Amino acid sequence: EVKLVESGGDLVQPGGSLTLSCAASGVTYSTYCMGWFREIPGKEREGLAVIEGDGRISYPDSVKGRFTISRDDAKNTLYLRMASVKPEDTAKYYCLADDRCRTRLGLWVGYWGQGTQVNVSS
Repeated sequence: EVKLVESGGDLVQPGGSLTLSCAASGVTYSTYCMGWFREIPGKEREGLAVIEGDGRISYPDSVKGRFTISRDDAKNTLYLRMASVKPEDTAKYYCLADDRCRTRLGLWVGYWGQGTQVNVSS
C-alpha cells in the first residue's frame, strides 16, 4: 500500500524559503516517478517538480530556479525546497507517486497524501 505524508507547510514571508517533506512508504523509488504539485481553490492542479526512478529531474518553467526537488532513498523521504517565495505560491502542496510516470504526459495523477498548506504573506 502506498502512503504519502506531507509536512513542512507554514506561513513564510515573501522572499523567504521553506522545505517541504514527504514521508513515503510502499514506494520503490527506482520504479516510481515522485513529484510535487499544488492546488489553489478554483484553479487547476499545477505540477511543480518530478524526479524519475533514474534520478532525472524536471520542472515547469514557472518554478525553475526557485524550487528544488530531492529525495533521500535511505529515509524514504522526498523534499521540495522553495526559495524566493511569492504570495502566489500560497497553496496546498501535495507529494505525488506514480509508477506509470504520467507526469511525462503532463498528468499529475497517481497516489498523493493529505497535503500541507503553505501561506506566503508579510
